[in-house]
Amino acid sequence: MADNIRLAQPNSSRPLVNEDGSPSAQLNTWFGVITSQSMIIGDESPEGVVEAIQTALYMDRLGAAGEVLYIKRDADDGSGNRTIGWVLV
Repeated sequence: MADNIRLAQPNSSRPLVNEDGSPSAQLNTWFGVITSQSMIIGDESPEGVVEAIQTALYMDRLGAAGEVLYIKRDADDGSGNRTIGWVLV
């Protein structure tokens, strides 16, 4: 069974910024997760070009009808190449 990924909001009982005004480790982690899960937008197929985590979404601004949305199905090709494994949805 696959693990479900759920993004929890930062704990409101912990400070989001350090005393010097810099983001806390908790906030940096949360921003990193949000950024990695945001849709990627580009011009043309992402296959072999766009590096992303598994489950990422990509929208091709130049795609024809039915050729616009991709999902990153595969984590990598076994050698660490994270630019492959995009599937047209």
